[in-house]
Amino acid sequence: MVITLQTIITFGAFLSAFLFIGGVALKIYNWYLKQQKQDISIEELRKHHEEDLKRVREENTLICYALSACLDGLQQLGANHTVPLAKDKLDKYLNQQAHK
Repeated sequence: MVITLQTIITFGAFLSAFLFIGGVALKIYNWYLKQQKQDISIEELRKHHEEDLKRVREENTLICYALSACLDGLQQLGANHTVPLAKDKLDKYLNQQAHK
């Protein structure tokens, strides 16, 4: 078998085409993996966000009940200017939210 200049050129062209196609396939595969990772990240973010909302709702419930207790205590101590009005509004609000 004789190795000629044409054989070397043909082999180089074949090798270049093979490497180019392999590089494109690798880029496509890496892009696919990146998309999968982003989809997982979005799901994890959504789950984390829902957990945060649940925690904030629990905190708000506790704060509302503590505020109601404070207003009740002030009313019992005789602070009757706007305390009864605020307590009534808070009680109505909590009652409406409980029935939603």
